[in-house]
Amino acid sequence: MLGGSFWIAALRNTISIGLMMGFFLMLDRPKFSMKKTIYCYIGSGGALIAAYSLWYLLGTSSFVRYSGLSSLLVVGIFCGAMSGEAVYLSLYKMGVAFYLLSVCVFCGVDVSRWWFGGNVWVDILVRAFCLGVILLVTWKKLRKLFLGGVDFLMEEMDMYSAVTLLISVMIGAVVAYWPNLQGFSIFNMVRAFVTLFMAGVLQYTIFHLYIHLGYEHYYQAEKELLEMNEKLLRGQMELMRESEKEAARIYHDARHHMLLMQEYAQKKEFDELLAYLMQYGEDIENQRVTYICGNRAVNSILSAYARKARNKGIQVEMDVKVGEGLNIRDVDWIAILANIFENAIHGCEDSGLEQQEINIYIAQKGNKAVIRFSNTSTKKVSFRKGLPKSDRGGGLGAGSIQKAASRYGGEATFEQEDGKFVTKVLLYLLEEPCPARQTVQAPGD
Repeated sequence: MLGGSFWIAALRNTISIGLMMGFFLMLDRPKFSMKKTIYCYIGSGGALIAAYSLWYLLGTSSFVRYSGLSSLLVVGIFCGAMSGEAVYLSLYKMGVAFYLLSVCVFCGVDVSRWWFGGNVWVDILVRAFCLGVILLVTWKKLRKLFLGGVDFLMEEMDMYSAVTLLISVMIGAVVAYWPNLQGFSIFNMVRAFVTLFMAGVLQYTIFHLYIHLGYEHYYQAEKELLEMNEKLLRGQMELMRESEKEAARIYHDARHHMLLMQEYAQKKEFDELLAYLMQYGEDIENQRVTYICGNRAVNSILSAYARKARNKGIQVEMDVKVGEGLNIRDVDWIAILANIFENAIHGCEDSGLEQQEINIYIAQKGNKAVIRFSNTSTKKVSFRKGLPKSDRGGGLGAGSIQKAASRYGGEATFEQEDGKFVTKVLLYLLEEPCPARQTVQAPGD
């Protein structure tokens, strides 16, 4: 610390508080509206600047020793309370913000002492320059990458890894703030530079590692969805082949029907002819393909799995009211409907009851699509974080259903009640599907 008047300290505090809060807010998805959040940040930031400046005026020695480390706690609690993210993600962002503050302090103080004899205004200018560069780079480059990959971070990062990262940045930051280690010397400068540099490289590497792990898991999920789609298409092709065989049989038998009807007509046996025509009409009606709904993707998925369920002796009742034009990808319909139907069939089989049934309700209501499956289930299902745990292993299951629903800003719930397992899915039919993971570029692109 290079000292200075109350107003010099106020400028330093403004830069420090502005850097930490600004960096955190740029990378945050707050729980309140952005307008209200900005007002809260400005008000709280001003109060903290005044409080820290008053602390400097009343106790300069204690301020120099403890202000830096205490700001991590005070600002961290405020930003964490304003954030809509998980606690461990807020810890990570605040740790990086404090690390950047340490870099800013290191550059300002040591540049001023090394080349300008400890001039306080050089210190202020260097800190202000670092503040501008950090916030500009964060807004232009880091913000898009971070917010685009924040879902990956939340999936891959847990409290343990966040605390580990926080400790690593604290090791770097402590060089600038630890009491009695702020004396000016070449050794201290080199030590501070190396420590801060290594901590920064570690943070950057781990951040990209989490992003790449998230992409790897995402692509794996897409691969499994494509495999499921291929399986469904194979089933549809099998149905088409059977339909072609049936059409050939009907064409072959048509000649015999025509000859028989011609024979009835020539002999004027009109009663027999009428009875035969009625019988023939009933036979054609029984062979007619069942129409479920006007949406081809939904119709194909439900018809394929309904056929599979009925072959296993499971009764299937469907009330489906959706048409074409819904802005929902076919692969997401597969992720949702195929997984639910597959789980419903397994639930019926595991129940061991003679009477097994699956009830399906799908409808469009305004800008929402509502999906409800219920199936016979007697086996006790255990849940973890709201998702049913399967003892079969493999597949995407409930997690895939939930992820596909979240793509459209919706949700999926699972519950067991009165001998039934019920799955409910709500999708919001926006003009464009939620681009949470489609628009993100891989790091390095």
